Amino acid sequence: MSPASPEELRTITISRMLDDHRVVFAGVGAPLVASALARRLHAPHLSVVLEGGIIGVTFRDGSLPVSTNEMRAAFGAPMLTDITDVFLYAQAGFFDYGVLGAAQVDRFGNINSSIIGDHDHPTVRLPGSGGANDIASLCNKLLIVTSHESRRFVEKVDFITSPGWLSGGTTRCDAGLRQGGPAAVVTELAVFDFHPVSKEMRVCALQEGVTIDEVRSRTGFELTTVADVGQVAPPTSVELQTLRKLTGVDAHQ
Repeated sequence: MSPASPEELRTITISRMLDDHRVVFAGVGAPLVASALARRLHAPHLSVVLEGGIIGVTFRDGSLPVSTNEMRAAFGAPMLTDITDVFLYAQAGFFDYGVLGAAQVDRFGNINSSIIGDHDHPTVRLPGSGGANDIASLCNKLLIVTSHESRRFVEKVDFITSPGWLSGGTTRCDAGLRQGGPAAVVTELAVFDFHPVSKEMRVCALQEGVTIDEVRSRTGFELTTVADVGQVAPPTSVELQTLRKLTGVDAHQ
């Protein structure tokens, strides 16, 4: 079996953070795949909620939905509501996790998925918020998964699409967002948490074979670490086989 790709490494790592008998509001892409993997391996009673109003998705091997609104996303779901109801449930505090990707993320966990460059004359236009702002604002714990590049890990995002800890400290609460906030960021290099007071991102664990200097070299701001940086357990053969079966990739590659 071939080693895990960077995308597989990120997906497996964040899937381990999703506990059984909880509810996760998943974005498309890696967040959705990670949720499906968690259900298959260690959290069979994890309820997966999608923006389109689908609650309790059942995933089919090799046929994961690419959108939160397509009918494949409703396969086996015990409840079909609408987008308004889903966000009302989030506002009421029913969702334990929100999982999102990021085009840019800064030291306080603010996410940009709108524009790169100047607001009036951007160099790149991205998809925008969709439900991401609501997920970041309302879910009880936000988990972020993204590839690790200095252009993504920036001192200050070009646009705050989805709020993290804003400027750190109490600023998120001061702005009226009294629940939730980023709890972890997962990449192919490391896992990060946030300082309980300053709310700054810090390295708490390294992926296998990665050094802290490598992480710093690919981060666009000054990184801090926890007192005792841990080691992320490498993917197991069962995790890789299950993930590849879910995504339709040859499990024996």
